[in-house]
Amino acid sequence: MGIGDFIDKAKDLAGEHEDAVKDGIDKAADFVDEKTGGEHSEHIDKGAEAAKDFVEGLDDK
Repeated sequence: MGIGDFIDKAKDLAGEHEDAVKDGIDKAADFVDEKTGGEHSEHIDKGAEAAKDFVEGLDDK
């Protein structure tokens, strides 16, 4: 099993568990936002939304 197979499997699992992955992204973003004292909230939110959009797109692949 090569790295490409591992990546494909990870994408499949993320697509199958989209809601859980997106919830994890939100929790991670909240944690980072708290640890940075809210100084980078805008950037953290933008990154979290981009990550969730990517996960949503995995179903289409």
